[in-house]
Amino acid sequence: MSIKKIVFFGILIASLFTINNLAHSIYTLWHKESLIEKAKTEIEKEKKENQTLKQKLSVVRKPQFVEEEARDKLFLAKPGEGIIVLPTMPASPSATPTLQDTRPNWEKWWDTFF
Repeated sequence: MSIKKIVFFGILIASLFTINNLAHSIYTLWHKESLIEKAKTEIEKEKKENQTLKQKLSVVRKPQFVEEEARDKLFLAKPGEGIIVLPTMPASPSATPTLQDTRPNWEKWWDTFF
């Protein structure tokens, strides 16, 4: 073999390695770009959630909220106030109680069909 052929094959092999490395680098960059886009959307979602949590925190820090929660959930009152607990009312506020039919079932069916 002549020196020209050896140099040609050497350059050819070096070129193939270079092309392979460039293709691999392009593929990894393309893959990382999709990871970056996914991370950006995740960051935007987290920013929105952070904003809503900040709004909730600003509401919770207000004295009115603390007072309302203490009154509603802990049944606390300010000094000088009294707490009144009302009994629960029946579901149907009818004045007359409904009479239940105490007849046997066969009589109820008989009256229904005949």
